[in-house]
Amino acid sequence: MRPLLAAFTRCVRRRRAVWPLRNRGRRHGGVRVNLAVRHPRIAGLVVALVIFVLDQWVKALVVHTLRLREVGSIEVLPIFNFTWTQNYGVSLGLLTAESAEMRWLLVALTGAIAVAVLVWLLREKHFADILGLSLVLGGALGNIRDRVTMGYVIDYADLHFGSFRPFLIFNIADAVITIGVLIILARTLFSREKPKAQAETATES
Repeated sequence: MRPLLAAFTRCVRRRRAVWPLRNRGRRHGGVRVNLAVRHPRIAGLVVALVIFVLDQWVKALVVHTLRLREVGSIEVLPIFNFTWTQNYGVSLGLLTAESAEMRWLLVALTGAIAVAVLVWLLREKHFADILGLSLVLGGALGNIRDRVTMGYVIDYADLHFGSFRPFLIFNIADAVITIGVLIILARTLFSREKPKAQAETATES
């Protein structure tokens, strides 16, 4: 009887030891949320990688499956087309490279920006900032690869309202870079933590 009672007691103790760990995982919403909460920089790198792969996959689809280079333009919706465009500049057609030297200068410039964003991401602590940086990093890497391998960036997303186009023809990389920059700006202007002096003053009052 005593051995049976001792075994039962050990079992209860083990369950009590495991139960808090299970509850902790549930409070954070499972393993995926835990990754973002406990390892936000790793989560940011994963987001950047997913964006890079998605950008390259869509560009391959546009080139090889839709054959947009030969077709020129495909209507998807009345206000949205796939339109083949070779962008020799940076995002949204800025700083057009008209020579091989300018092309590699842009590669070096955008590469340096990507490295700076990566360093910032690895030092950042707040997930919202890391998310914005990861969007910029993933999009930048996608466009850099285009420029290195082909000499230009493939753009295809053509949003229009009749003859009015609110944006130049763009791609997924351009879109996520823009979203990432907006997140970073919003965080910088509105959501940054107050200086300690202000926080202490607010606490005292």
